[in-house]
Amino acid sequence: MTLPSFSTEDDPGPNFAALIKEYGIEPLKLQHPVDNLAHGTTCVAIRFKDGVVLAGDRRATSGHHISHRTLDKVFQSDTYSGVAISGAAGPAIEMVKLFQLQLEHYEKVEGKSLSLEGKANQLSTMIRQNLPAAMQGMVVIPLFAGFDLREKIGRIFQYDVTGGRYEEKSFATTGSGSLHATTVIKLGFEMELSSSDATELAANAIFEASEEDSATGGPDLIRDVFPTISLITQDGYSPVPHSDVSSIFNRIIENRISRNGDLK
Repeated sequence: MTLPSFSTEDDPGPNFAALIKEYGIEPLKLQHPVDNLAHGTTCVAIRFKDGVVLAGDRRATSGHHISHRTLDKVFQSDTYSGVAISGAAGPAIEMVKLFQLQLEHYEKVEGKSLSLEGKANQLSTMIRQNLPAAMQGMVVIPLFAGFDLREKIGRIFQYDVTGGRYEEKSFATTGSGSLHATTVIKLGFEMELSSSDATELAANAIFEASEEDSATGGPDLIRDVFPTISLITQDGYSPVPHSDVSSIFNRIIENRISRNGDLK
């Protein structure tokens, strides 16, 4: 078969699927995509002057059904980094566990930890290897954040489904409620935030996302379930205690009530 050549005027562009369809070749159709998987939803990462805050809601959904109300989506990957997951919950959690194991194995074999840049690259490779599964509906799109011991700053990395890695200088969001969370963070973000202010901002972002996105879980006062929030600084990875997270969200609710009164 002779490969076709094109003049400048007839250049078909980068859409390969459209090109082969034009020549009468039907692109491969995926068979039996996986439906009704549990999906994790909204996660955020925000830089502050001493590091990064990483937060995520606790809800997992299968379509319009709430599959889990207490799913952890924020994980410690090693001493100075963490990863938050969105997408198909099962493959995402498996990917995180393998990522944790690989970082620990490298440290034991080499006698030193991988650089933060290297960790981000490793996770990018794992996401790229998951692409065939993602094409079947098992998409995994995490956020990766950590404290860079070489540069003495917190850093945030965002990914796409192909494993593309993009460093964000101020904040990043992922999941179905990311649009609403992004709006809140944009309005409240400042350079050199304190850890408490960054934690409050992350909590407000998750809260507002839960108000507008049915797949995002907000604070559940009846079950005493609240979003997960962790800080990563030069002292390492540190989850914010449940009592502190509870206090933050109760304060948000009280402020909302005092501001809106009986409005519904």
